[in-house]
Amino acid sequence: MKWEYCIKDAYKKLDKDDKALKLEKELIEKNSTRNGPLYKIKNDPRKTKIGNFIERYSIDEIPQFFNLIIGNMSLVGPRPHQPREVEKYSIDQKRLLTIKPGITGMAQVNGRETNDFKKEAELDIFYIENWSMLLDLKIILKTFSVILKRK
Repeated sequence: MKWEYCIKDAYKKLDKDDKALKLEKELIEKNSTRNGPLYKIKNDPRKTKIGNFIERYSIDEIPQFFNLIIGNMSLVGPRPHQPREVEKYSIDQKRLLTIKPGITGMAQVNGRETNDFKKEAELDIFYIENWSMLLDLKIILKTFSVILKRK
């Protein structure tokens, strides 16, 4: 379930013509606030008021803890991306795939909404190259701070 949109199995409901993907692509082209393989849409018209609240306070991340428990994700690491986004990675950005994705990470605690994809990838690659338990602890603590300071 894509919690911020409140649409159960949103990615499974594509018709044979991939009409939903075409509409999403058009929406991204007109409203994206970032360059690169990932996009952010400010004031996304698909989101409900409840969805905005859920996303603002990262409640939509709670299901990721199931992935953490079964070993598919780490608590800290680069954010996972959709396969169609990964296809657009540069060779250097593919280094993001060398470790398990995380629920939180360097990019989420350092400019989360304002970073373009290149900056986000640089922060996550820095994390990969400089990993330590202390760095993980700092990111986890900063994650709580970032969530609590949101307006």
